[in-house]
Amino acid sequence: MEFEFDSKDRSAARRLSSYVADMAMKKDGRMSPTVEQPPPQSPPASRREEAFWKALQERDRSFDGRFYYSVATTGVYCRPSCPARLAKRENVAFHVSCAAAEAAGFRPCKRCKPNEASLHDRYAAKVAAACRLIESAEDAPKLADLARVTGFSAFHFHRVFKGVTGVTPKAYGMAHRGKRVRESLTRAASVTDAIYEAGFNSSARFYANSTDVLGMTPSEFRTGGATAEMKFAVGACSLGSILVAASDKGITSIMLGDDPEALVHDLEDRFPRARLVGGDAAFEDVVAKVVGLVEAPDAGFDLPLDIRGTAFQHRVWQALREIPAGTTATYSEIAERIGMPKAVRAVAGACAANKIAVAIPCHRVVRNDGSLSGYRWGVARKRALIDRERKG
Repeated sequence: MEFEFDSKDRSAARRLSSYVADMAMKKDGRMSPTVEQPPPQSPPASRREEAFWKALQERDRSFDGRFYYSVATTGVYCRPSCPARLAKRENVAFHVSCAAAEAAGFRPCKRCKPNEASLHDRYAAKVAAACRLIESAEDAPKLADLARVTGFSAFHFHRVFKGVTGVTPKAYGMAHRGKRVRESLTRAASVTDAIYEAGFNSSARFYANSTDVLGMTPSEFRTGGATAEMKFAVGACSLGSILVAASDKGITSIMLGDDPEALVHDLEDRFPRARLVGGDAAFEDVVAKVVGLVEAPDAGFDLPLDIRGTAFQHRVWQALREIPAGTTATYSEIAERIGMPKAVRAVAGACAANKIAVAIPCHRVVRNDGSLSGYRWGVARKRALIDRERKG
């Protein structure tokens, strides 16, 4: 006959079996040596579970939807960002989906509602609707009108919009109209027509911000930068060839590669009609400082930069410049720092779009597991820069 025991019964059965064996040995005149058994060891946690537990401890919102956790003592399951008090590790189990957690007998937390869209996702959906309105409107919508679409007060909408996109509604509208005016300038009969076609209420309002929006005046942009002068020089450093280019506002490009001619062609493609002129003696000093930065990335850099990109890219690049030399950050961490934890892929795209190597240190961004991912100028150069900074 076979019997089934629960955990307590099995323990009692083992003790009874040991006792009977000892009695039999004593009856035969033999003594059973006392052997102390080591306590049972828990299986080592997988690296995946360690990462999940770390995300849970930090309430990392970027992991929401990637896994769920249940608590044995409460019978509920939650999303990683749940604000509830952290449970003991031995009471926590991880699940790949809500269905898996519920199949294991757990019910959804009433606080974080893991089986519903997260608050961040609900906010993102409302902000997306506001963005579509901004993009489709002929004139810039008023803040009150945008708030009405989302059902928020103007004050709350402004906070939510900036929290989701990283920029204010006004800045988003300016960036979008800037994109439209760039498109219009290539086909409109005049600069003024292009400005109004893009949705600006007055040309004066646009001209006040034209340099920030276009990186140059509308007339210069309209001719493909033909009236803009850009100095450049190609040199050599320990990582290969280096090209440095600058406008009168600051450095526009620092590029690394193996082929000097390819670097020049890349610059020509980026500024197709700009007047590219060789640097003078003063510019050679600029190049020397840039090369010095490549050789010692932790030495600091005080030259002005002429950074051109979208509002989102500017936020990402600023976050990159705040990463201390000798350290790294993950794409997820950068997304979290700019207030957009779901925008990991967009952060990676902004890093890839960076044209000012080392000065905007996109080489300091790594994957979540610490490994090195793609780098515009080669993974080997990325590894070399990181190693130099760590050695100091």
